[in-house]
Amino acid sequence: MGARAESARRPGRPGADTPAVPEEQSILQRGLEAFAELGYDHASARELARRLGVSHNFINDRYGSKAAFWRAVVDHALGGQLARMPEVDDSVDDAERLRLIITGFYRSAVDTPLVGRLFVEELNRETERLDYLYERYIAPTLQTLTPSIERLVAEGRMAPVPMDVLFFAVIPPVSGMVEVPLARRLGRPVPATPEQLTATAETLAALVVNGLLAKGPVPRG
Repeated sequence: MGARAESARRPGRPGADTPAVPEEQSILQRGLEAFAELGYDHASARELARRLGVSHNFINDRYGSKAAFWRAVVDHALGGQLARMPEVDDSVDDAERLRLIITGFYRSAVDTPLVGRLFVEELNRETERLDYLYERYIAPTLQTLTPSIERLVAEGRMAPVPMDVLFFAVIPPVSGMVEVPLARRLGRPVPATPEQLTATAETLAALVVNGLLAKGPVPRG
């Protein structure tokens, strides 16, 4: 979304010293790396162009603006992440369904830690970017959990939890998959093997789901 159809190359034949424009996937991946590392505000057009290896006006020519480029980066990254989420059979018990979905979310963070960093960064800011994330990704994801949660509550297997509390019970643990320097200080081996990271994702999911399904009243605020 937000990308223009026009070529980034100016009319006329390029000179011999004109750098080749990277492939679109490479452009979006480098953009993700820049936004995840620097944050949106510090990822200036000049710095983005330097990291992409393109001219300073490339982003405006190709995408229209830095904001539109950010949306294209997010759609590429999060769209790919959601595509890797496992399909869960509707016949699966709701508690198990909840565990599988949350485990899939944490395991996808293992494969795409830059997405997690960008996501966590944007959750703390009141911006149009947060609106974009909420409308296109957060709300639809929560909708996949809502029917199972409602049934678990109705059956007395889960205490009623406000949606904002539920979200912050599920999402912040993803930092355990993306904050590698802190995890290293807390004892995680570096480099961690894929099997170790998968086990970490499954442990986090088990802790979260077991906590949600724990019996006992939820304190009222």
